[in-house]
Amino acid sequence: MDLDLRAVDLDLLNSLTKYPSIATYHALDPSSGRLLDQPASFFGPVLLTEKIDGTNVRIVCIPGGDYLLGSRSEFLLAKGDLIGNPALGIVDALRDVAENVAAQQVAGTFRVYFSEFYGHKVTQAAKEYTGEGRVGFRLFDIAEIPDFAERMRENRAAISEWRESGGQTFLSESALQIEASRLNLQLTPRLGEVDSLPAGLEETIAFLEKRIPVSLSALDSSARNQAEGIVARSLDRSQIAKIRYADYRRTLRGRK
Repeated sequence: MDLDLRAVDLDLLNSLTKYPSIATYHALDPSSGRLLDQPASFFGPVLLTEKIDGTNVRIVCIPGGDYLLGSRSEFLLAKGDLIGNPALGIVDALRDVAENVAAQQVAGTFRVYFSEFYGHKVTQAAKEYTGEGRVGFRLFDIAEIPDFAERMRENRAAISEWRESGGQTFLSESALQIEASRLNLQLTPRLGEVDSLPAGLEETIAFLEKRIPVSLSALDSSARNQAEGIVARSLDRSQIAKIRYADYRRTLRGRK
């Protein structure tokens, strides 16, 4: 079943295709902003990737050949639009990429390609990745929504609950690697796999310092290269958590 962008409720489609929230590896105390001694439980091998300090970007490829390009919270461009929302330079940088990705979709599939867009003026950490005003993007996940027609008959609250409770189906790491290669898209840097993650706060920041002492996502030689952290995922994408330097440094400073 194809989807007609001229007839669809774009607010619902926007909610359907957002990336779900990622919890911190150690639980975050909302009253203080500091981490608690409560690590998440992972079962089986854990894939580690660099967490880039940028903004989430979506390429939504829908059955029928149309696509939308969006930021974390809103759509910025649809196929055929002559003028897109200029927010952060996303449309200018990724319009051609979105066209190419959409043109190579398998007929009838509904996929969302999630990337991190970063660099010049995107976030306050831009100089960690570029000293020359460059921008870049790295693919980090692909979701499939085979039951999109059924979901689009629900209300916004139901769709949001479905999304945040793991309703989207993400490609496995091996399938993600194959698709990125097929489309010539660069993935977020892979840092290897581990059988388990450290439990304590001090052990976790030491783990960060060992696994990613500097960023691997620099866009030019004048970048400052301070890494933001790690995203930890189970190989089947069913578990995910973020491990950020800033959270651990803030928490451990508060204990002194």
